[in-house]
Amino acid sequence: MLARLSYLPTALFYIGSDFRLPPQDNSPIDINVFGPPTLAIEIGGSSFKDDLGAKRLLYKRLGVGEYWVVNVAEQQVLAFAVAEGGSRQIRVSGVLPGLDLALVEEALGRSQTEDDTTLMRWLMEALA
Repeated sequence: MLARLSYLPTALFYIGSDFRLPPQDNSPIDINVFGPPTLAIEIGGSSFKDDLGAKRLLYKRLGVGEYWVVNVAEQQVLAFAVAEGGSRQIRVSGVLPGLDLALVEEALGRSQTEDDTTLMRWLMEALA
């Protein structure tokens, strides 16, 4: 199957020790050469329904490990583990082992009222 990821999500991550680093530019990523990304994250507001619908199906078809949709206005993260041609909603990441998405949501909330230094200090303590 020929596949190119011509649409880039808000954030795309290849995680682990056995991947090839894709080009560091805005050119399409050839999934046949680099494999699917481990984690794709969409941060949206007006595109929220599309992120949960068409884009979720695209990432599922490509074999992305996890797909997160972040609604900053609602401070909500909807995350999906993708496996065996399907997906299921999760609250704890499998590709970032043990990361509870409630922590990500709390960080989103804090980012609205705290400066970056305070937020990073809190996050480092929470992850320690």
